[in-house]
Amino acid sequence: MSTPSSEATKTRWAPVYAVAFGVSALITAEFLPVSLLTPIAHDLNISEGTAGQLVSASAIAALLSSLFIASVTRRINRRTVLLGFALLMLVSNLLVAVATSFPVMLVGRVFLGLGAGGFWALSTSIALRLVPAGMVPRALSIIFSGVAISNVIAAPLGSTLGNLIGWRGVFLVAAVLGLLSLVWQALILPSLPASGSARVGTLFSLLKRRRLLTGMAAILLIFGGNMAFFTYTRPFLEGVTGLGAGGVSVMLLLFGLATFVGTTVSGRLLEWNLRFTQLAAPLLLSVLSGAFLLLGALPVVTGLLMVLRGLLNSVIPVSWSMWVARSVPDEVESAGGLQVAAIQVAVTLGSALGGVVLDHSGISSVVACSGVALLLGGLLILFGLRERPPVMTEANA
Repeated sequence: MSTPSSEATKTRWAPVYAVAFGVSALITAEFLPVSLLTPIAHDLNISEGTAGQLVSASAIAALLSSLFIASVTRRINRRTVLLGFALLMLVSNLLVAVATSFPVMLVGRVFLGLGAGGFWALSTSIALRLVPAGMVPRALSIIFSGVAISNVIAAPLGSTLGNLIGWRGVFLVAAVLGLLSLVWQALILPSLPASGSARVGTLFSLLKRRRLLTGMAAILLIFGGNMAFFTYTRPFLEGVTGLGAGGVSVMLLLFGLATFVGTTVSGRLLEWNLRFTQLAAPLLLSVLSGAFLLLGALPVVTGLLMVLRGLLNSVIPVSWSMWVARSVPDEVESAGGLQVAAIQVAVTLGSALGGVVLDHSGISSVVACSGVALLLGGLLILFGLRERPPVMTEANA
């Protein structure tokens, strides 16, 4: 990768922060319905289960967008594409805020998913274009810190504001965030001319690369195993640790804060040693699963375990984005799309299979299965990704 002058490097940190704000607004909007299902369902005269499909709609759209955004927009300046994502977020939140029917809300959520999935597919290549190669891990950690912030504030903010101004007012606030993101990026982002040649067939050609295919398998195990436990954290804290609603909220807040702190420092860890960091996180999370099973009945110890889990969890998304950049330097955008798609599939499968295990065998079995999946993912990294990846070069973006 070409290294810009030190002055250019300084000025290009501003776009990194603008992109981080944009992703924070995107993820906050994506998960707002989780804390607003009851009033939405009541106003639209639908069941809460039906209202929950608002999250599913954005997830499916994000999956499709992540796979095809690189090929569909291969000739469009990446600055224009990013501004388009911000515009989709603005339009989505406005549609949801004024919708009087469920189908209109679904359309709005699809717009949001298209923007979110497209952004994630291109995020690594955008970081490669904004900063020198040696600073990419730090840039990615800044961008992913936007996700961590959203994970901390989205649910409590949506619930609190929903009680004060109603759920429609909450989505209007989200629309304002979308507008701010659009304006900020329009003012700050430099021109990023398209230089890629990605086509739909590129996705299939990438799947013929054994190293990348092994990485996607590891992603399925690690993200799926992690999500299986995360989705059912509350039943564990209530049933095993014996906490009430207030205690559960405190534990989730500890986890969210630890995730944010971990994300902010993950860049330096990856600059130091990507392979060690990428390998250690799932293996240590697997050990933590065992600790939860043995010590989960002790609230203080469980709180410490939640903090450690948040710190380790935060490293995983950044490390895999960095791995893609180094392993597939010639097709970073398309490989990034495959990565995002694999994560979306892993999240869906992890939650679904975790629910099946919970219903049939109980929460302890969910934690155990999560630990096994994380262990297998770590072993796949250890033995399946041993060869040295190609040196990272200027990405196609």
